[in-house]
Amino acid sequence: MKRETNFSVKATESGMGVNEKTDQQLVEEVRAGHRASFSELVKRHQRGLLRLSVRFMKDLDIAQDVVQEAFIKAYEKLNMFEGRASFKSWLYQITVNTARNKLRENRYDFSDIDDVQLSVAPIAERTLVHNAVSDMIQLEVDRLPFKQKTALVLRIYEDMSFAEIAAVMECPYDTAKANYRHALIKLKEVFETQSELKKWTEDVGGFFMELNTANFAEAD
Repeated sequence: MKRETNFSVKATESGMGVNEKTDQQLVEEVRAGHRASFSELVKRHQRGLLRLSVRFMKDLDIAQDVVQEAFIKAYEKLNMFEGRASFKSWLYQITVNTARNKLRENRYDFSDIDDVQLSVAPIAERTLVHNAVSDMIQLEVDRLPFKQKTALVLRIYEDMSFAEIAAVMECPYDTAKANYRHALIKLKEVFETQSELKKWTEDVGGFFMELNTANFAEAD
């Protein structure tokens, strides 16, 4: 049966103000029958979920489909949300699983996305050199195993703690940290063999700085 629920993932960004309700308060309102409160949750989290989805799907339209499907699943399963992790972590978990399933079910001929800027750091947008380096970084990130890529993307690009990453990936805390560590080690090995990447390591920031330190077991 076709699902009637529809949430746009192209709406404008919405930030939380001092007097705005928490995610949990909005969730309780939805459970009480106030559907409009879920639209507020969509506005609040859609940009982060879309940014995450694009990193996996590499196509804006497909990424939007993934996010919309994730929101629909979240709405339909809202009564299953127990609040042991944050609502954001729960949403990201659903989105990651949706993206993974879609990648398994389909083989896409992905093309580059020129209209979606997902740079490693603001400085990476300032020069063509930095943009080229950013593309090289993304290529290597895309080659990582799915779990390692997920941990790295959530940690570096979404600024999540390892506890949050563990909740999203549905794995123990130490496993989340291990996946992140292995991702960094693999990238470090690649970067050390590519002079273009090594040259701009300190300039572009982001996870490059972490690759140059021995402290991979960073605290939350």
